[in-house]
Amino acid sequence: MNKASLAQTIAGRVGVTKKESEDMVNTFVRIVMEQLQQGETVNIAGFGQFSAKTRAGRIGVNPQNPTEKITIPPVTVPKFKAGKALKDALKGKRSLTPPEAPAQPTI
Repeated sequence: MNKASLAQTIAGRVGVTKKESEDMVNTFVRIVMEQLQQGETVNIAGFGQFSAKTRAGRIGVNPQNPTEKITIPPVTVPKFKAGKALKDALKGKRSLTPPEAPAQPTI
């Protein structure tokens, strides 16, 4: 599934236009990226946690010239840790669909 099909699926399930759901997905992605750039984490209960991790610099080998050593600088990379509900759903221990909400009484 790509971003466009995700937006289409959200539009169908939530009952908003495709444009509105694309805006929602883009806003979510932008917020997560902004928070990670600021050194924050984004925790979505049951789904998982997005964070940024700094990978230490090291000495590596030039693949085009294996006898040449190169210095690989430290770099900040994104990290995702899956939540328990997501892990359980993928293992088949939990249903992916939440239980139905009770019907609202009509007056």
